[in-house]
Formats: sequence, C-alpha cells, structure tokens
Amino acid sequence: MKIILLGAPGAGKGTVAKLLSEFDGSVQISTGDILRAAVMEGSDLGKEAQAYMKRGDLVPDSLIMKIMEERLREPDCAKGFIMDGFPRTIPQAEALKDLLEKLSISLDFVANLDVPREVVLDRLTTRRTCSNSSCQEIYNIKSSPPADDNTCTKCGSPVIQRDDETEEAILNRLDTYNAMTAPLIGFYEKEGLLRSFRSLQSRDTVEDIRKSLKG
Repeated sequence: MKIILLGAPGAGKGTVAKLLSEFDGSVQISTGDILRAAVMEGSDLGKEAQAYMKRGDLVPDSLIMKIMEERLREPDCAKGFIMDGFPRTIPQAEALKDLLEKLSISLDFVANLDVPREVVLDRLTTRRTCSNSSCQEIYNIKSSPPADDNTCTKCGSPVIQRDDETEEAILNRLDTYNAMTAPLIGFYEKEGLLRSFRSLQSRDTVEDIRKSLKG
C-alpha cells in the first residue's frame, strides 16, 4: 500500500500506521523519524537539518523534501509506505505531489482519520509517557495504565504527563491543526484521493482501510 494518514493530534495516526505496516510490510514514514535518522547517519542533509534543530529553528520544507526523497528511494519503500503526519501544510502537499510524480509513485489514497474532538481530548489528557528518553513507552491511565507506582512496565522509569498534553496545550494544538493542516482535507478531496474513516478504535480503522484497499 502507498497511503497518507491525515488526522488531528490524538487521532491515532501512529498506532494505525504501525498496525498497517505489520499487515503487509509497508514501512511507516514520519517526518520526525526520517529527520532523526538523517542526523544519526551524519549525511550531508542530516548535518544541515541538525544545524537548524540545534538553533531551535524549524527545518525548512525544501530540506525536508530532499530528505523525504532520499527516504522514498530506499529499497524498503518499493513494497509500500504509510506516511504518518506528513504533509502538514498545503505547500508540503504540493511539494510532495511533485516529488511523487518525479519518482513515478502513485498513491492508493489519503486516509483521513475522523475523530470527535471530545474523544481526542480524552485520549491525550489521559496519555502518559515514560520519562526515559531511550524508552518513551506510551500509556493511557484508563485503557493501558503504567505500573501501580506510576513507573514504566518496560524500563522502570517514572511515567509523566508531557507539557504538550495538558488540556490547555491540547486545545492549542487542535487550533493549530485546524488552521494549518485541516485544509489538506480539501486539497486531497480535489485531487480525488481522499477517503474518510471514523476512527474510534485503531484496529477497526485498520480493518476499514484494508477493506478500502481491496475495493
């Protein structure tokens, strides 16, 4: 499969992408992952990206697209890929369209994960993350809680609520999403690529996407 996942913070894009990759071996691609990989590899593009990140600046779209091109040219993408949270803006979507045409890659479709606002708020305000930077295991105090002493069941480190997952921060993130990323729904609808999926349970969403791929 070759798809893009759209959805607000807390829509479950990462979980859905992971489950889809387990289904047929398509690779999960996120901007953060490919930037970190490029930096770790010490490639020229990675060094350039690291310079921006060290200054606390956003990595410009032109550089992100070069790194994305390198990633899409890697052999494991030939079987398929799931783009998780990219593109985020209309200019990125337009640049990605040009890149895919250059590489002769056709998308199956763009999956918009439609989640009610109150569900997103509940998911994110009840999320907790392992404080160990090399673990970062994610928990939910309702559905998949950490150990009784509020520690990670994998590494034993304290589990915390991230600063960007308080209710105030989440509402701000949702406002940013609606202003910058939600217009992508209209962009891909005009391209004839958009399919929306009600996404309340990740495994149900994955099954719906799989059925849509067959259809």
